Amino acid sequence: MFIQTESTPNPATLKFLPGQTVLDMGTADFPTAEAAGKSPLAQRIFAVEGVTGVFFGTDFVTVTKEDATEWDHLKPSLLGAIMEHFQSGQPVMDEGHTAASGHAEHSGEDAEVVGQIKELLDSRVRPAVAQDGGDITFHGFDRGVVYLHMQGACAGCPSSTLTLKMGIENLLRHYIPEVTEVRPVAQ
Repeated sequence: MFIQTESTPNPATLKFLPGQTVLDMGTADFPTAEAAGKSPLAQRIFAVEGVTGVFFGTDFVTVTKEDATEWDHLKPSLLGAIMEHFQSGQPVMDEGHTAASGHAEHSGEDAEVVGQIKELLDSRVRPAVAQDGGDITFHGFDRGVVYLHMQGACAGCPSSTLTLKMGIENLLRHYIPEVTEVRPVAQ
């Protein structure tokens, strides 16, 4: 098994490509070791000292490290943990876990606008962000302000504010006149 790695715009996060499916659909975010209870793979990765976050996409795993730890020391242990997991035959997620679409539910008078926002996020934003090892999902819409949740490499990324303001906000405002601003939400 050969696992490729790619850097992300977030220097604290590295993207691992195991060359096989990680999740059949959706994403899974583990911002803490406690959140990894439903995933044998995430538990194995969190067992490596210095790991602060794990995120799964369909064909990748992103790992976030603490600032004091160097990738040169962490990367070999992570490659070993990921390889051991896939060779063990264990599932990535425990039975009964369904990957979320990531978007928060929204109904009411803005349902049509929210549908347009989600469609643009799914078709234009999320595929590009997945290339960088993260995800951005809809959290809410209130009086013209779109609230988005950033996961994986996007969470805590130095360029995420610029991405939100210059990229996503401009895109949404261009296609959906009701949108006036985009803001991130904390986890």
